[in-house]
Amino acid sequence: MPPPSSDAELVTLIDRIAQRDETALRALYDLTSPRLFGLAMRVLRRRDAAEDVLQESFLTVWRAAGDYRLSLSPPLAWLGVIVRSRALDALRKHASARADRTQELDDSLGHTLASDAPDPMDAADASEQATALHTCLQRLEARQREVVSLAYLRDLSHSELAQQLALPLGTVKTWIRRGLEQLRGCMARYV
Repeated sequence: MPPPSSDAELVTLIDRIAQRDETALRALYDLTSPRLFGLAMRVLRRRDAAEDVLQESFLTVWRAAGDYRLSLSPPLAWLGVIVRSRALDALRKHASARADRTQELDDSLGHTLASDAPDPMDAADASEQATALHTCLQRLEARQREVVSLAYLRDLSHSELAQQLALPLGTVKTWIRRGLEQLRGCMARYV
């Protein structure tokens, strides 16, 4: 790996690249590509993709060298932004292509599936969950169980529950909150 370069040396090379000096591009590549390749690898985690991004980045440098301003950023930071941007673009492109392939697969498999009706495993899972919920509800105090059940099974608001059960609104809210916390903890053991 070449020794680290000074900003002045890199700026001089970028200025020469802006004048379309191919040897300056080669020199800039030789001086900075190991670091920039490492950056691309950290983002992409695939050697082939990082190599492509590095090549695209130096094409961008060739085209945009005239726009570089030292007053805005050091040269290595400018180059790093270019590489990082190209790498993130590559990630987005790859994710989009995967999503398209997944959608195609979903569409083609959608015709082969019998229906969306639950299969025996779904029914067994639902039955186990219902049994676990019943067991967990039984662990709540009777009044708390009543408030939680009415809130969710009859879809009553807190104020409707307070009125129907002749309880203070704050008590109803507290019982529901604590009941749900206990149910979450209990159900976690069954999942």
